[in-house]
Amino acid sequence: MMRGLYRKDFCFMLMRTVIFASIAAALATQVPSLFTATSPEPANQPISANYVSAAPDAASPAAPAYGSGTMRLPADAQGHFSGDFKINGKPVQGMIDTGATYVALNESLARRLGYGGNQLDFRYAVNTANGQTKAAHVTLDRVEIGGIRVQGVEAFVLKDDALSQTLVGMSFLKKLQSYSVADGSLSLKQ
Repeated sequence: MMRGLYRKDFCFMLMRTVIFASIAAALATQVPSLFTATSPEPANQPISANYVSAAPDAASPAAPAYGSGTMRLPADAQGHFSGDFKINGKPVQGMIDTGATYVALNESLARRLGYGGNQLDFRYAVNTANGQTKAAHVTLDRVEIGGIRVQGVEAFVLKDDALSQTLVGMSFLKKLQSYSVADGSLSLKQ
């Protein structure tokens, strides 16, 4: 009789252990994704500039936009879409780059826009078309083109020798209602 009781206890404990291990295994596969989805990228990890999307990310709410309108940019001879932007109220020639995760600007332009030495902490490793370099993270007050005005746009500042022109990446495009390429031009809609 005692032997049967021990066997039942052993089976019960074994079943509890298997259930606990199953739950732990399931959590182990899900919990890391929760942390990576909500935490900023660590300073020692490279930030990829190869983020491509055809539509705004519905999961990340856009900062309040105060402009409304549309803009159409014709492709240049190389197939690039460039335009006259205003960043923080200052005129800037920029090229749309859907392969760039963020707006990217060089240090000289950042200083002209009012970002001083204290705000430019070059601690992030970023991957560019020219290789890996260090960058500083900033948030632009506003980015404008035509009648489109967007506030709170994330950007990275690179050293002058690492970036020759301003790239307007997904951190701007995601805040628009839509963007599309047709008939050799890029249409932006807020």
